[in-house]
Amino acid sequence: MTHTLLIPGLDGSPDPHWQAWWQATDPTAVTVHQDDWETPDPEAWEARITEAVLAHPSAVLVAHSLGCLAVARLLTKRPRLGVAGALLVTPPDPRRSFRLRRFGSIPRRELSVPVTVAVSRNDPWMSFADAFDLADDWGAALVDLGDAGHVNADSGFGPWPEGKALRDRLEVRAKVWVRPEVERGVLAQRWAF
Repeated sequence: MTHTLLIPGLDGSPDPHWQAWWQATDPTAVTVHQDDWETPDPEAWEARITEAVLAHPSAVLVAHSLGCLAVARLLTKRPRLGVAGALLVTPPDPRRSFRLRRFGSIPRRELSVPVTVAVSRNDPWMSFADAFDLADDWGAALVDLGDAGHVNADSGFGPWPEGKALRDRLEVRAKVWVRPEVERGVLAQRWAF
């Protein structure tokens, strides 16, 4: 059974957030909890995600907002951690809030697993153009959610079955993915068709 690790963003994802709904409705889902949701420490968040991945190898990560940046940072540092894939929903620009700045600049290189980035055209935390460029840098499939705000409870997202469908499609992609290999010191990725 493939587990889904839910990675909330700043302040967590309490009810009625779609991640809380997902946790309550999906027996494969495990929420990764942080010690401090309000004052995020990047290294502490990455350590918690690493612990969860090691407890649930080959899991699919489903991150929201700041959780996306924590996942991208982790996959950049530990490309062979054993993640099957990552669904990253509305990553923010850390320059837009003093509470996010500790996460520094966003990693801008191809990630080591299949990635889907789901973005909104009117997200207050990152422009659609910037999100498009970020998905390209990460080597990710981009899903345009239209005018969906930040895809959180304030934007009307409680139950979000479309998110589960995105995860399911990502799992299919992950099954045909040939894991990264180090060739002459360069991380190379290949698709198997």
